[in-house]
Amino acid sequence: METLLGTSIEVFVGMTGVVMGFAAYMTGQALANTWKPFWHAAIYSVLLGVGDRFLTFALFEGELLSPTGFLIDSALLMFIALFAYRLNKARKMVSQYPWLYRRVGLFGWASISAADRTE
Repeated sequence: METLLGTSIEVFVGMTGVVMGFAAYMTGQALANTWKPFWHAAIYSVLLGVGDRFLTFALFEGELLSPTGFLIDSALLMFIALFAYRLNKARKMVSQYPWLYRRVGLFGWASISAADRTE
């Protein structure tokens, strides 16, 4: 597993999961709060993956040019960023436009029909 990640499991969980995962969550939240399109989260996640690879190499002597490690890191960070983006976008839609939308589940919202608005 360490050859696949390019570092140890402990470093992967600590650096990628916790430190960079927090950065990815905050990135997704910031993108949703500023009404940016979702695909920006994918671009920023790749950049976070590059930063994660470098910090893993510089601080923990991980493999810098590990293609599988980079892909796994970036995929996890992209998942976290898109999770945060959708969660915050749904919250923002419902809180900013309560007369138009109602919350549906954790990640969704639905239009309130005209009949529901008059009641």
